[in-house]
Amino acid sequence: MSAVALTASLPFRHGFFTRRGGVSAGPFASLNCSLSSGDSRDAALENRARVAHAIGADPARLVSLYQIHSATAVRVEAPWQPGQGPRADALATDRPGIALGVITADCAPVLFADATAGVVGAAHAGWRGALAGVLEATLDAMATLGADAARIVAAIGPCIAQASYEVAADMRDAVLARDAERACFFADGARQGHWQFDLAGYCAERLRGAGVGRVEVLGADTLAREEDFFSHRRRTLAGGGPIGHQISVIAM
Repeated sequence: MSAVALTASLPFRHGFFTRRGGVSAGPFASLNCSLSSGDSRDAALENRARVAHAIGADPARLVSLYQIHSATAVRVEAPWQPGQGPRADALATDRPGIALGVITADCAPVLFADATAGVVGAAHAGWRGALAGVLEATLDAMATLGADAARIVAAIGPCIAQASYEVAADMRDAVLARDAERACFFADGARQGHWQFDLAGYCAERLRGAGVGRVEVLGADTLAREEDFFSHRRRTLAGGGPIGHQISVIAM
C-alpha cells in the first residue's frame, strides 16, 4: 500500500498525508513520520521516504523541523540530515528539489506557493503558533525570496475541527487579549466555561488579513477520523500513551 495524501489547488507538488500506507506498527500505525515519537527510527525514515517518493522528491531532500509552537520561520538553502532541523515552526525555499515538511497531529499544517516567484512554504500552526504569528512569519520568509502575498495560494490541511476542539477560558482569553474581534471563532461549548475553537477558520482569517491571494481549507477533522489521522486530543481523551504524527509536504 502506498502513502495516502490529500491535495489542494497548489501549483507545485504537495500532499497532506494521512496515517495510511506506512510500515510502523502499534500506536504508530502506519505512516508515522515523526522521528521523535518513540517509533522505530528505521520505520519512520522508511515512511518519510514513501512520502517523498509519492510527490516525486528525493528522500534525502525532504526536510522538517524541531517544532516548538513558535512564530519562527527559516529559509532553507540546502537539506539537512533527518532529525537535525532547527527549532522553528515554518520553512520557506526557492530551491528546486527541496521538499518542505511539517509534522502534525491536530495542529494545522499550512502549505504555501507563489508560482510566479518560484517560492514555497510550510507552517505548523497550533493555536499558540498561529496566535504568535507563525503564518505571517512564513509569508515574511517567502517575501525575502521574492514572493508576494497577493500571488500566494495557501492551503490549510487536516486539523482538529471546531466541533472536536473544546478549549477552556485560559486559551480563549489568550486569543482575545490580542484581538477581541476574534471572538467569532469560539462557539459555546457543552460545558460551562468551555468553548469550541475553530482553528482552521482562525488560521484562514489571519492569512486573508495578511493579504494572501487565495486561501483553501480542506476541512478534514483529525480527531473524528481515527482511521485516517493521528490526533493528540484523541490520545489525551483515551488516557495518554504513545502517538504517531502525519506529515504535510510541498516541493517545487
